[in-house]
Amino acid sequence: MTASIRTLNILAAFVWYVGGVVLLVKGSSLLAEAYSLQPEQYWPWLAVAVGSIIGSVKGKFIFRKSCLKNLARIDALNQPKLWQFFKPWFFLVLATMIAFGATMARMAHTQHNYYFLIGVAIVDIDIGIALLWSSYIFWREKAFSK
Repeated sequence: MTASIRTLNILAAFVWYVGGVVLLVKGSSLLAEAYSLQPEQYWPWLAVAVGSIIGSVKGKFIFRKSCLKNLARIDALNQPKLWQFFKPWFFLVLATMIAFGATMARMAHTQHNYYFLIGVAIVDIDIGIALLWSSYIFWREKAFSK
């Protein structure tokens, strides 16, 4: 089942955007839960700042490079297949990260542990911001016009 390079680029961008949005929503939900446990604390607001700063740095120096490499890899495919918008190991890592993140969030939620909720939220916001920050590569590289 062959696909165009443009289609693979769009699929890669879609996964990148969906991941970023889902993580930001999940992180915000965890922060709201933490706030409801201890509304007098300032940690949720600090978590937003810390997650955003770490995510911006990670987006610029790590995720951006990953996007560029993936777009170059897709562009070099001779007969692109629909499932080749990421390398096979990426899907395995993605599944592992989703399972780990869901487990951590569930543990923090069921234990009603304020600081655990904050910690997981920082990680979610950090990665969500990094994904969204680095996604400009899809537009700058004109990945959708190929």
